[in-house]
Amino acid sequence: MLKPKTTTLKNGLRIVTVPMKDNPTVTVLVMVEAGSRYETRKTNGLSHFLEHMCFKGTLRRKSSEIAYELEAMGAETNAFTGYDYTGYYAKGQAHLFPKLLDVVADVYQNSTFPEAELEKERGVICGEIDMYEDLPHRKVQDLIAVSLYGDQPAAFPIAGTKENVRRFTRKDFVDYRNTHYIASKTSIIIAGGIDGSVVANVKRAFKDIPTRKPERKKNISPKAGDQVITETRKTDQSHLVLGMRSIKADHPDMPALTLAVGLLGQGMSSRLFTKLREEMGAGYYIRAAVSPSDDAGDVMISTGTEASRVPEVVAAIVGEIRRMREEPVTEAELSKQKEYAIGGMLMGLETSDAVAGHFAHGVVLHLKLKTPGELEKEIRSVTVKDVLRVSKKYLKEDLFRLAAVGPILDKKAVTASLHS
Repeated sequence: MLKPKTTTLKNGLRIVTVPMKDNPTVTVLVMVEAGSRYETRKTNGLSHFLEHMCFKGTLRRKSSEIAYELEAMGAETNAFTGYDYTGYYAKGQAHLFPKLLDVVADVYQNSTFPEAELEKERGVICGEIDMYEDLPHRKVQDLIAVSLYGDQPAAFPIAGTKENVRRFTRKDFVDYRNTHYIASKTSIIIAGGIDGSVVANVKRAFKDIPTRKPERKKNISPKAGDQVITETRKTDQSHLVLGMRSIKADHPDMPALTLAVGLLGQGMSSRLFTKLREEMGAGYYIRAAVSPSDDAGDVMISTGTEASRVPEVVAAIVGEIRRMREEPVTEAELSKQKEYAIGGMLMGLETSDAVAGHFAHGVVLHLKLKTPGELEKEIRSVTVKDVLRVSKKYLKEDLFRLAAVGPILDKKAVTASLHS
């Protein structure tokens, strides 16, 4: 059983340990409450750029030495940035824990942001932004965020803009790190084949981490963007996302809503997969997911189809959502979805990095850390009546927003299909 233990130091630093008996690996993951939700238009992209720059040399290691040192031990390292957080991790054989911790702690606390590396990395990140722009199924995710949240940080692209990337100075990185990379906004998650010495080692590695009053992200405004946002471009397929604002991660309705959305679009037996792919032959992929934070959340339904069929596909999605609100699901269908959700959760927690990431999401959002057994119990407690209730309450047509990218999209026809 995966059972996390949280140790909170006097300075606010949180250490989460998750022993995995007989697991031959360990993952060291450091999370900081700093992502695009903490930015302004002027600083948008700084969280992500800083993540890159942390690997460009420290007080103790040159840029070329960081990855080499780990890979020479058969370990791996990487980092990632989201709306609410940035994470840095290393994974390797369990006996390498002290060395993995040393490298990650060094990268997190002692990066020097060399000017020469800064200039080179601008091109790398501008290339990353161009790559996302070239992927229509990725670009549409940025557009639906703007539709849902309008002109506020919740809609800012994580990678930022090329204009900002070209303008950031070394001082911007130093100031941003000094503001956010502090004890009370930092969590260290250690999962895998570990022993009782872990916490003491982490305390030593982070004994000099700064302490100051934390800067929190701004509350999300109810003001949104346009209900429908389309971008015409030459592609063989149109990609679209139907989204709606939802509930925060620790809301008591979250287990039921997650199952309701799963019934709609998770797995090959889901209602939307059956409708759009098996019955209509309207496209290859269809997926639905709930993405919650500690203060907000949203539901996203994504698919791709021929441009001429976008209104038809949107109308079909709306029809299936409406059916979820009007007709109770069967006990057998709900039971199937429960097993699918539980099985997916357990299969997704087989490795030390997956376990670290699972609990990291909870600790960085200040949620109660629940064991897989506790989560399974919550899932199994959901009833048919619960699914119908949350569907009526949260999957409402007045919340619908839509984004689409593809060839010559008729915005009026697409908008009309939302209300068909």
